[in-house]
This record gives sequence, structure tokens and C-alpha cells, in this order.
Amino acid sequence: MTELPLETEDGSFAGSAVAALAPLLDLADVRSALHDARSAVDEAFGDPALRRSGGQVAVEMSLRSAVASAALEGHRHEVDEVRAGTVTDPVVQGALRVAREAEGMASLWPKVPRQVLARVHVLAGRDVVADDTLGRPVNPEVVPRLSGVLSLVAGMSTVPTLLLASIVHGELLALRPFAGPSGVVARAAARLTLIAGGLDPRGLLAPEIGHLAREPEYLGAANAFATGTRDGVRAWIKHCATAVELAAAATRSAG
Repeated sequence: MTELPLETEDGSFAGSAVAALAPLLDLADVRSALHDARSAVDEAFGDPALRRSGGQVAVEMSLRSAVASAALEGHRHEVDEVRAGTVTDPVVQGALRVAREAEGMASLWPKVPRQVLARVHVLAGRDVVADDTLGRPVNPEVVPRLSGVLSLVAGMSTVPTLLLASIVHGELLALRPFAGPSGVVARAAARLTLIAGGLDPRGLLAPEIGHLAREPEYLGAANAFATGTRDGVRAWIKHCATAVELAAAATRSAG
């Protein structure tokens, strides 16, 4: 787990999101990586064609988000096959359910993050894990750490959205608080943060595309983040910023 500022002995976070996360902006190259990603998103969203076809693009990127997230979980299928409805893989179907409800869940994410995350697991884990485990942490030991991560979500307006999304994503990957497709849950939480935090208010980005395009780096950076070293955290944030840049390019081409 990361050794973030103001982390308590039980692994939870003390103080505000800005106090906990703002020092990460001083890690080498982090500010510039976040800036470059934001610039790429602004440029993509400023495309007049995207303004006209935003609704269609949102549907398409939601589909691609789900397919890429399932692929990162080891369940690989072609986008066209999933679009055609011929793929019955339960992990893919779970990722699709999560993607379809992302907009509605994003509005609640900063207000009741625990309930939303439980809902994400219910959607992702259905037909994959036992019904009585849906929405429930795997054991009581993860609850303090999970609560600490979710407490940061409530303060999302005080820190750069992409920074917060990166930390939420990395922490949930490392913690694996739920049974089954925990990666799908972690990536969904990051996407909800980007939507709710205003970086991607219309749900036009699919960062999962960027993670999948650089899958070895994604896996390596996630493992580095879990070590808790400054270099590991820095590598992870930079990777997440690159993934968003790639997602912005994909959105622009889809428009």
C-alpha cells in the first residue's frame, strides 16, 4: 500500500484530500504529466464534430471502456463481437453493466462512495461470484483502508481530478476489497472519479483503452504503486496520465 501523507497506522487516511494528496504534485514530472493529459482532453472535447455527436460517442466509448476493462481482467473479446451481442462472458457482461450505469452512479459517487462502490461490485460480479458476496468486502481487515480511500472521494473538488482518480484506482487495485473481477471495480471507480470530478463530465473518455494499449506498463506501474515508494507512486500517476491522453485521442477519432 502507498505511504501517502497523513496515513495512519491502520492504513487509513487522516485529514482532507488536499492535505493527503497535494504533496504528490511535487513528485518529479507529475504536474507536467497531469497538465499534458488535461490539455489532450480539452483539445479533444473542443472538436466541433464531437460537440455534435457527443451522445453517440459516449455510447461507443462506454462500450470500449467495458471491453478493455474486461480484457485487462483476462477476458479478451473483439469490440465488434461484443457490440453484436454474441459475447456471453460474465466478466464482459458485468463490465458492460457497470459502464451503462456509470453516468447515474457518478452523480452519487462523491456523496455516498461506499454505496456506489458496492453497487459497482454487484453489477460487475453478478454471475461471477456468489450472490452473498456481492457488494461486501472480502474480509473486515480491508474495511479501514477502504474507508480511508473512499474518504478522499468526498474531497474531490479540492485536488486535481486525474490525481485523485489515479490514487483511487491504484489503491483499489492493491487492496482488492471485493471478490471476483476486482480490477473492473477499480477501473470503474477511477472512471467515475473522472466523470464526477468534471474532467470528463459527459463520459466521453475510456481510460481503459489507454491502460490496455500499454498493458505491460499498466501492470508494472500498478505493482510499483503497491510498494508505496515515491518512485512507484510517481510511475503510476504518470502512467494514468498517459492512459488518459490515449483515451482522449480515441475519443477524438470516434467523433
